[in-house]
Amino acid sequence: MALSSNIKVPDLRDRLGPVLPSLPPAALSVEVSDTILPFLSPILRQRVQLLSASSTEPWIGLLCYDPAKVPKLSEIAQSNCLEPHPVSGEVEVDWDYDAETRYRRVDEETLQALVALQGFGLSFRLVYCAGDPMGGDGWRVGEVSVVDTPSAFSSFGGVSTIEEAERQFNESKTKNAASATGGSKNATATAEDNDDDDDYWARYDATPARTPAAQRSPAPGSTNGRNTGNEEEDYYAQYDSVQPAMDNHDPDEEVNMPDIAPPLGLSSRSTHPAHDQRSDEEVELNETNGAWTLADSARSPSASPKRESDPSIAHPRPSSSASSNASVEKLEAAAENFGVQQHISRSIKSLFMLSRASGIERADFERIVKTELDMLGLMEY
Repeated sequence: MALSSNIKVPDLRDRLGPVLPSLPPAALSVEVSDTILPFLSPILRQRVQLLSASSTEPWIGLLCYDPAKVPKLSEIAQSNCLEPHPVSGEVEVDWDYDAETRYRRVDEETLQALVALQGFGLSFRLVYCAGDPMGGDGWRVGEVSVVDTPSAFSSFGGVSTIEEAERQFNESKTKNAASATGGSKNATATAEDNDDDDDYWARYDATPARTPAAQRSPAPGSTNGRNTGNEEEDYYAQYDSVQPAMDNHDPDEEVNMPDIAPPLGLSSRSTHPAHDQRSDEEVELNETNGAWTLADSARSPSASPKRESDPSIAHPRPSSSASSNASVEKLEAAAENFGVQQHISRSIKSLFMLSRASGIERADFERIVKTELDMLGLMEY
């Protein structure tokens, strides 16, 4: 970075005087004049040298970075305002009166100046270059363009002196540093708040997960003290004597109680003479399975009061207690059969989709299936 105390204002006559006469031929020729190259900045110099070699347009367009302003720049270059004086050979410009200059520092490395020639409609953006191989330190032309409207410095801005440009740059740099520091503090405070939140929720993460202990159903009359060595059998065995919720009669309530008469018209033991030969075992089997026989319809109605108080008559006992294991086996068998049926159904659908994908018509598929079913009928014999 060059120090502002070592940078002097540009000598416009020395820097721009040789450039003005080169603009008219630049608007007509594709060949770059070597006499103008030392007055250009290194970046603009390389742009002109590289792009002019493959361009078929006049190279004056390479001096301007805004293509929209190139036609106006070419028009000014070909006008009479840039004709050199017949005696001095220079374009007559009163640099103290016709030229207006503004300065601005873009960054630590770049100091720029904009020179506006209002009478010619031209503007020159100068750049201070350090260590230029073609002339050393000094001001160079970074762009040739036309003045902006309505103000020549509307897009450039800038100030009237180099010292003021340096002061404004230093102030903006200080403000940016303060903003960055404040932003850093805010970010740190935000990070601390986030850490506090993390610590708060981390306490819940550290809390060991607890699942309520498994509780067995309070089955009445369950064999809590029985230990057969098989926990699974013990678990399900305690449900064998559980009173079903839909059955409002509990056989355990019949303990130490006389037999209760069955519903009217039903009897566990027939009194008809034709049924006297039935064995007690058959009667007991009927009672166990919850089966009842119709009472003798020919009996006298006068026997009804006696039937109501007959201790040998009892209500039907529920079959859930005695046949719970058998019911579970039936349910398992039914579930297995249902699963097999579902598998067969899915297999048939998969075969049908496969046949459709292979181009087999539905009628042919049905014929194949029917043929195989007929063959299965033969295999059974």
